[in-house]
Amino acid sequence: MLWTIAIILIILWLLGVVTSYTLGGFIHILFVIAIIVVLVRVIKGEKVL
Repeated sequence: MLWTIAIILIILWLLGVVTSYTLGGFIHILFVIAIIVVLVRVIKGEKVL
């Protein structure tokens, strides 16, 4: 579940970077959240990919 959310957030962030459309940094906040989710999974020892 967390991995799916992380993937979606990364895709939204990339879409925002490519289209130069950001909601005042909202896309970058989503990217940071996605990174945190991935790090939590790594720290827990769960398989990342």
